[in-house]
Amino acid sequence: MAIGWLTVLQSVPWAEVVRNAPKVAVGAKKLWNTVGKKPPPGANPSADAPAAFESEVQSVSVLALRVLDLETDTADLQAQMVASSELIKALAEQNAQLILRIETLRVRMLWLAGTLAGVGLAAGAGLLMVLMR
Repeated sequence: MAIGWLTVLQSVPWAEVVRNAPKVAVGAKKLWNTVGKKPPPGANPSADAPAAFESEVQSVSVLALRVLDLETDTADLQAQMVASSELIKALAEQNAQLILRIETLRVRMLWLAGTLAGVGLAAGAGLLMVLMR
């Protein structure tokens, strides 16, 4: 199981992920700023409604009910879009933090590997000197 995860992690182009993490975070913030500031539909009813429906009161009331239903549906969709963009923003920020931590760990692993190689060389040289006596 761990070998499968290791191959998946090795196949990820980490350089591109690290390079694009700030762009993802900025894009999510722009989306949140755009969607979060929009007024909900129906807040400003238009005054330009056509007055051509004066023939029958029943057809007007049916149309008014349909418009109210559509406004309710639109308001629900707007709320869902705001919630979704909020989630995307949070995920993008978490992604940026994760990438930063992974990059820090990668650098630490390089230092550790270099230190281990140095210790190995020193131990090998010491062993060689002992064997040469």
